[in-house]
Amino acid sequence: MTNAPLTAFGPDFPFSYEEWITHPAGTGTIPKDALGEPVAIIGAGAAGVIAGFELMKMGLRPVFYESARFGGRLRSKPFEGTNGVIAELGGMRFPVSSKGFYHYLDLTGCETRPFPNPLTPASGSTVIDLEGETHFARTLQDLPPLYRDIAAAYDEALANQAAFPELQAAIKAKDIAAIKSIWDPLVADWDERTFYDFVAHSDAFQKLDFQHREVFGQVGFGTGGWDSDFPNSMLEILRVNLLGLDDEQRYVVGGVEQMLHKLWHTAPDCAHWPEGTTLAQLNGGATRSRATALSRAGDMIRVSDQWGNEDSYAAVLATCQTHLLTTAIDVEEALFAQKIWMALDRTRYMQSAKTFVMVDRPFWNDIDPATGRPLMSMTLTDRHTRGTYFFDNGPDQPSVICLSYSWMTDALKVLPLSDEKRVDLALKALANIYPGVDIARHIRGAPICVSWEADENFLGAFKGALPGHYRYNRRIYGHFMQDALPDQEKGLFLAGDGVSWTPAWVEGAVQTGLNAVWGIMTHFGGQTSAQNPGPGDLYPERAPVRLPD
Repeated sequence: MTNAPLTAFGPDFPFSYEEWITHPAGTGTIPKDALGEPVAIIGAGAAGVIAGFELMKMGLRPVFYESARFGGRLRSKPFEGTNGVIAELGGMRFPVSSKGFYHYLDLTGCETRPFPNPLTPASGSTVIDLEGETHFARTLQDLPPLYRDIAAAYDEALANQAAFPELQAAIKAKDIAAIKSIWDPLVADWDERTFYDFVAHSDAFQKLDFQHREVFGQVGFGTGGWDSDFPNSMLEILRVNLLGLDDEQRYVVGGVEQMLHKLWHTAPDCAHWPEGTTLAQLNGGATRSRATALSRAGDMIRVSDQWGNEDSYAAVLATCQTHLLTTAIDVEEALFAQKIWMALDRTRYMQSAKTFVMVDRPFWNDIDPATGRPLMSMTLTDRHTRGTYFFDNGPDQPSVICLSYSWMTDALKVLPLSDEKRVDLALKALANIYPGVDIARHIRGAPICVSWEADENFLGAFKGALPGHYRYNRRIYGHFMQDALPDQEKGLFLAGDGVSWTPAWVEGAVQTGLNAVWGIMTHFGGQTSAQNPGPGDLYPERAPVRLPD
């Protein structure tokens, strides 16, 4: 069993979402008198659209409210005048362990290819530029011993401080008892300690000097540098490692946003609704406008939009960024317990910036006659560009360069700058790494950039839990279990990757959206099949460990 493919199974709540949504018995049924009942969904991103799709299949009527752009942080922006040449401004690389997400990719017929991460066959070659010293590599073995020492030290630290081999074997085997026996004590040990603490005070890194820790932060492992995550709770990083979220990543050809648009127009077999029914049809072809207020109206929850329209629903699913529930949306305080409000307010989001340009062709593949190497390679550096990625659309075809993908302080450095200024700075940085390569002469059209913290609808790119935040995460993650709540707090559900245990990964949005599906089904008096229990059926016995308050 330990050789089974890795899936995003736990470790906090070990449940096979992909098995639940693909089981022949279906995800559940609702009583006849609830068929056709409307459910408000705030946010048309991955969590909202996928939850709405499953609720429609049960026979409910999802009604969507969207503040701006359909797709949420699955945002694929096309370059003007092109056919399918896009910049992935949000999620762009998706680990194959995200089985729930891949179910919907396959359902909608989306094509994926390996993502050009550093030191992978998909990138072809990698250049690492630190402190002005440049190394060219195709594999880890091509780099100086320092890099291999870092990789070995991190593996040793994981084994010694987190029982990593045993825990990952238990996850692959879906051995619930083994997972809980190893993971639950780690929660208490590492919730209040940082990623940097884990690295710097491990026996493995204590044998090495500061430069090794510094290079680990700049270059890291898998997708690149991890120093932006050094202040985060180590539990966040352990989950990424354990679930293979940084490994075997793929991108969606033509842009990942198309998956949600396709799901919007997909007609599944549904209870109650006639053949051919889609989310688009149930919503009159378009979402409603921005939700501005939520309040209790007897047994119902009243939703107001920006134009003053009001409708009441027995259930509402909020998939927006959690801070919007305390700022942009006027939410009646009694709808959440004060401990939930605390968790929503304390959720911490990380900054992220990307700078893309379109070029006339994938010129970086040209061979430099002086070196016999490609003109440019996937690049990791301590310069402010941090990560540079190349997307080849074929010989002599317009292609894309992500000149810079940066987080936190590096992202804030460019926050007030125009798109053109961001490109200029990136080109100057890359000119120091690739002297003589004239990137600018290949650029076509206008650049496309994003700073997620500047978007009023997101206020950041993704959650990054700080030490001591486990209790907050547990509160909002488990909020879909509402039987024990007082009546005034029932009916309003939460979902999104910021509610999940795996922020920054769309699988977290998928799983919390599916948790909400179970919660809403139960709220309407529905139930799952005995042959296919849902997340809420198994939650009491598998729930995330509770730490004392």
